[in-house]
Amino acid sequence: MKIGTDAVLLGAWTPLINNPYNILDIGTGTGVLALMLAQRSTAEQIDAIEIDDNAFEQATDNFEASPWNDRLYCFHAGLDEFMDEPEDEYDLIISNPPFYTEDYKTKNTSRDLARFEDALPFEDLVEAADLLLSENGLFSVIIPFKEETRFLALAKDFELYPLKITRVKGTPTTEIKRSLLAFTRIQQTPLIDELVIEMERHQYTHEYITLTRDFYLKM
Repeated sequence: MKIGTDAVLLGAWTPLINNPYNILDIGTGTGVLALMLAQRSTAEQIDAIEIDDNAFEQATDNFEASPWNDRLYCFHAGLDEFMDEPEDEYDLIISNPPFYTEDYKTKNTSRDLARFEDALPFEDLVEAADLLLSENGLFSVIIPFKEETRFLALAKDFELYPLKITRVKGTPTTEIKRSLLAFTRIQQTPLIDELVIEMERHQYTHEYITLTRDFYLKM
């Protein structure tokens, strides 16, 4: 699977203000979020879970080949199975969840698992975050902007409150496409801002370059 802009945005944007000791990446795919957080943080334990066989094998190979292989571990499990016997509470939980609920499903089961919300309903994701998040932990996701209100309401039901909201546009003239959301257990007034990725095709904004350049070979 290709590395998408969503994953790069989330991995680069996610706040690390609580200096997490341990991190959980839910639905890691090829492992890019876990790897980005290993690069960005001093976390000593970075766990990832992945249900798809091929993605799990890719993530494991990528973890082992990385400079941070002593801090990274991938569980071959679904979220419900992982929650049955939780290993720890985590200081940071991150997820780039599947959410193309209205798109036509393909005959490729692996790609569908990665792309469609019924493989990991938002309700299950938020419930897992509540169960597995430490008292001072952060929970970070990227979702479609059109789902922002619903996701914020779900999180509030579990007493998870937004710390930061960044709304993402492809270009200055296009509609908001994504919402980057970071939650804590502390109710507060969130910082809300906007990020534009490109001025025009392949002409990235200064803000996007500043955010992501540590993760591109050419930027």
